[in-house]
Amino acid sequence: MYVHTICLYLCLSECPSVLIRRGSNTFYYFFLGGGHFCLYWIGKLRYERGRERGGEDMQENHHRSDLNPGPSASRIKPLHMCIPSRPSEPQLPPCKPQSKSKPPQPKSKPQVKSKGKSKTRRKNAVPTKTAGKPLPTMPPFDFEGYLREKDNRNFKLLIDQPEKCHLGGAEEEQERGSEGSTTAPYMLIAVKSIPADFDKRQVVRRTWGKEGLIKNGVSIRTVFLLGVPRNRTALPLWDRLLTYESQTFRDILLWDFEDTFFNLTLKETHFLKWVNSSCPRVKFIFKGDADVYVNVENILEMLQGQKPDTDLFVGDIIIHAKPIRRRSSKYYVPEFLYGGGLYPNYAGGGGFVMSGHTARRLSSACQQVELFPIDDVFLGMCLQLIGVKPARHQGFRTFGIPRPSAAPHLQTFDPCFYRELMVVHRLSVPQIWLMWNLLHDPKLSCHNRTSPTSWPFKWKDKMGEETDYGEKQVFVTH
Repeated sequence: MYVHTICLYLCLSECPSVLIRRGSNTFYYFFLGGGHFCLYWIGKLRYERGRERGGEDMQENHHRSDLNPGPSASRIKPLHMCIPSRPSEPQLPPCKPQSKSKPPQPKSKPQVKSKGKSKTRRKNAVPTKTAGKPLPTMPPFDFEGYLREKDNRNFKLLIDQPEKCHLGGAEEEQERGSEGSTTAPYMLIAVKSIPADFDKRQVVRRTWGKEGLIKNGVSIRTVFLLGVPRNRTALPLWDRLLTYESQTFRDILLWDFEDTFFNLTLKETHFLKWVNSSCPRVKFIFKGDADVYVNVENILEMLQGQKPDTDLFVGDIIIHAKPIRRRSSKYYVPEFLYGGGLYPNYAGGGGFVMSGHTARRLSSACQQVELFPIDDVFLGMCLQLIGVKPARHQGFRTFGIPRPSAAPHLQTFDPCFYRELMVVHRLSVPQIWLMWNLLHDPKLSCHNRTSPTSWPFKWKDKMGEETDYGEKQVFVTH
């Protein structure tokens, strides 16, 4: 009993708080275990005190003692091996130090947000970019490569139409009777296209680009201007398909250069060269894109009284345009390529009309002017060189038809409105087909309508000059 009292005193002196936390079971084990329990408990309390103070040496000694047990280990067993442990009692610490392991963090309960706060936070939140798939962007233009190869002006004509401007017997007689002794067509329609756009070429062939004799017996001829596709693997058998299309319709002109946006200038120069050699006596030329709707009858009415042996260039003229220095723009031009502050006046590439005389002069001027990656601006440079001032006509809508805020009653897809225009850009294949059929419907009546959509609308003039068609009668009469 005396020894027990001394052991109890030693235990209380070592760590009384730990002993008290053990509860009544500790004292019960104490009286049963005798002296062996006192020695074990004192060692255990010292170990726990060293662990609480961060003593790593004691843990190493404990680890070594477990790996290399002494001779007394077989005789003296720890208390937790003799007495079954209870679930509520804490286990002994592991042998390996746990300084590197992180304690488990309790899972946070989901917070319920009120609707009012969430709405205000959404309004005040800064919009962030979602980590989705990046939008397809146009690859940067290789200006250095363009400067190295820009002097290459002559490319082989892979598919030609040498008999395009030779009229047949009946057409030749009617053309001679109406316009004098000539065997050339009255107007040549040239449409810029790419090999993959067969549907656009087909809708042009069957609508406004149809060949033959039309109003007053004048003859119309149509050609499509193409280059070699850049990604030939994405369009298999493209060469055979174009050859078959050319044999069927006889209106394909294909050159051996890549059909890209910055090679449209090559398409311009090679077409003018082809006109000068294969169709030199054509009177007038309309040149435009495949996604436009053209009122050929209105253009022919505008050309009445115009002499084909004089200079004429009519379209939607852009004046005082500045070069775009923003790299992300499709029309970006660096200063080392063009250092001027303004472009010369040029026509929108959606569609314009010129005389055969002007086309022949432009063909020679294109050989003197340095090639420029934007074909519309390049043609404006050539016009400036030969001294021809382009005239603007309000019937050419190469930038589409936006709905004006001053006339909300105006319907932009109104057939009666399109009937008064000449060229409308940025239309899809179904829209071109639909507009053609609506305008050629014999039941269409626009003069007797009382709807507000038939009211006249005055578009704002961009130029005020004597040669500007905007000051003259804008819309033709029917």
